[in-house]
Amino acid sequence: MDEPNGSQQWSTPIGLVATGWVLTAAAVIWWFAAEAAVDRLFVGVLVLAFAAASAHATICRPRLSANRSGITVRSLGGRRHWPWSAVSIRVLRQRRFGREVHSLELDADVLVILTRLDLGADPQDVADALRSWRG
Repeated sequence: MDEPNGSQQWSTPIGLVATGWVLTAAAVIWWFAAEAAVDRLFVGVLVLAFAAASAHATICRPRLSANRSGITVRSLGGRRHWPWSAVSIRVLRQRRFGREVHSLELDADVLVILTRLDLGADPQDVADALRSWRG
């Protein structure tokens, strides 16, 4: 998405993040309704998994942003910014479960791999946009 301050950002779609939180709430209700210890254990693990995934998607918004000075990647550890001269951009294509999966690979002082789920857009389209920002 384009921003008025001259940057572009990508992140997990807000609808998907909201769905994760709704599923977390539903799993919590299920946990309270469960009577057997095994059921409570299973649903408790499910609650933790939904909550962790939803929290990660919420905290790490926007996941990737680009502007004239370079790119910024947000993770649970904070934000990392790299100038364009320090970043290599590549789209990785792999076959998984009978279908082709694309991911965006950003090679700076660390390797960052972002998927369509992280970006909310096709990794090839994001790579093209990043290359246009790089100039």
